[in-house]
Amino acid sequence: MKQFPLVLFAALIAFASCKKGDSTNTLTTPTPDPNACVSGTAATGSDVIAGRYIVAYQTGQVSRMATEASLERNSENLLQRHGIATGKLEAVFGGEPGGFIAILSEAEAVGLQSDPAIKAIEPDRVIALANCFTIAEPRLITWNVNRVGYGDGRGKTAWIIDSGIDMDHPDLVVDAARSRSFIGGNSTPDDENGHGTHVAGIIGAVNNNIGVLGVASGATMVSMRVMGADGKGILSSIIQALAFINTNATAGDVVNMSLGLDALSPTLNEQVQSTAARGIYIAIAAGNDGQPANKYSPGSTNGANIYTVSATDSLNRFASFSNYGNDVVDYAAPGVGILSTYMGGKYARMSGTSMAAPHVAGLLLLKGRNLSSAGLVTNDPDGAPDAIVHY
Repeated sequence: MKQFPLVLFAALIAFASCKKGDSTNTLTTPTPDPNACVSGTAATGSDVIAGRYIVAYQTGQVSRMATEASLERNSENLLQRHGIATGKLEAVFGGEPGGFIAILSEAEAVGLQSDPAIKAIEPDRVIALANCFTIAEPRLITWNVNRVGYGDGRGKTAWIIDSGIDMDHPDLVVDAARSRSFIGGNSTPDDENGHGTHVAGIIGAVNNNIGVLGVASGATMVSMRVMGADGKGILSSIIQALAFINTNATAGDVVNMSLGLDALSPTLNEQVQSTAARGIYIAIAAGNDGQPANKYSPGSTNGANIYTVSATDSLNRFASFSNYGNDVVDYAAPGVGILSTYMGGKYARMSGTSMAAPHVAGLLLLKGRNLSSAGLVTNDPDGAPDAIVHY
């Protein structure tokens, strides 16, 4: 029986988009270097959330707990067996591996790890971002969408795990009924940061006479909000969002994850695989550290229906900030100076693998696994150029 060790280290999840050295969201003037706006993983500091743990069950355990109520009862019973008060249970999540979130001492966490029902325990972590963006005039067909191709996405659904979506943006179709916030104390799935709305527009901005055109124009967006207005959230929110998608999405839907952890999380990676195993396609940003993508979650996740995406510029050059590695990266897509929708009904330019992933998400909505490529990137650091995705 495989056991993962209890991981006790600080880590950060950040949007895989352009980031600056301070944590404030400010308008920036264009720079001659389109990559200059992008730095490494963290723009703001983060620590492990003291005493808050994500506890994952062994594979197959959760599937035997038919409902969320039974999962909660079983989790409470497990805590009681170890002499831990049931009031320390914060939340449960389904899928594979599935599990729960609890407030524990380090000794209690170590004790739980020895239980044969438990596969892994890892500390919950702060996730954070400092955006950089430039408000811009819209342009109906942008170079990046023209480069990868586009089509009619009406009737298809993309689930955006991000900072939310501008629910009233005139260039987006957003399903408010299925949208959710996984931020404690904030129930609105509306975007108060801008990043998620930008991602959504790349995927599905409507084919009309305003704004920009999305790759799968007119596709329905569902907001899975895991980040606040300040660009901060927690890892367990992402895991809970995936669990919600597992029970509410259908095969052929697409999930976009334009975010990344600065370390490996076995629980997050397995939750991604669980969602993909249901016939749901997942596009993941490779990350902006200029490092091998296999060092980070969820970009390191492999499996059927999972696509990790690196970034290229308008000249098909590998973006200097993009993570790389053909062991996990599946395609490259435009990610430098991308114009898309922004909160408040506006439009903005951003850079990052956050912007590359939704190009693939849009094509997955249109074509499923039948993706094509049009040439290779130049200057790929791993020496094996990524294929540039194309309709």
